[in-house]
Amino acid sequence: MTQMQPAKTFGLVLSGSSLKGDKVVNHQGEDLGKIEEIMIDLDRGRVAYAVLSFGGFLGMGDKLFAIPWQAFGVDTVGKKLVLNADKELLKKAPGFDKSNWPNMADPAWGSTLYGYYGYKPYWD
Repeated sequence: MTQMQPAKTFGLVLSGSSLKGDKVVNHQGEDLGKIEEIMIDLDRGRVAYAVLSFGGFLGMGDKLFAIPWQAFGVDTVGKKLVLNADKELLKKAPGFDKSNWPNMADPAWGSTLYGYYGYKPYWD
């Protein structure tokens, strides 16, 4: 069993670029895709979302999902993120295409997204 650190732990600091491309699994070990981007709330100085690429084949047809940062744990040994969600929740999640990103600064959009994953928006 690998040691997991919550994504919000103080003392564990990683660059966003070191997380980009990292594999994402759930607690059941199912492959959920990879991290495409880390979105930072510049006004509040914190990570707002991780953008996950899921589905498709060889990068074709992938759908993107913005997921609240609080939903992730970090497996530093296995160099992967662990998402606190099952595969079915992700399959039904609101997503977007690579060429049509939502306005991630819109608090209404963000509140709906955070609610979907069962988290309270950090700006409330």
